[in-house]
Amino acid sequence: MPENHIKIAPETVAYADTETRKLVVEFAIPGAPTDTIDVKILGDSIHLTAPARDIEYVAALALAWPVKPDKAEAIYEHGLLRIEVPFKDPMEDAVKVTIKTAVAETKPAVIASPGTPPAVGRGSSKPVAAEPALAP
Repeated sequence: MPENHIKIAPETVAYADTETRKLVVEFAIPGAPTDTIDVKILGDSIHLTAPARDIEYVAALALAWPVKPDKAEAIYEHGLLRIEVPFKDPMEDAVKVTIKTAVAETKPAVIASPGTPPAVGRGSSKPVAAEPALAP
């Protein structure tokens, strides 16, 4: 590639096609020969380089949702590169965990002193309206 190429970020549009459950990304790269376009897709990003005449289109797009790069399809027509890649199901690589039964735990009993009202568990030491107040 000649030294006088300037790098330009192409006009880019990316959206989720909810009907096909795919990410669609379009790069406007007019004048780039098809055989010089280099697109690399990872599970979380798309990278593009495409030399055209005296410029080089360069783009890196971080994805908010994982995709299946090995299922991507790309079409280049009239200076527009359209890439479609299916979204990855977030549970696709999930591992089912076997749950074992735990041994029953014993909890110590709380014994109240004579003359002490039982704990009600309401977080206050004030008597409820129906409870008699204890004399000191």
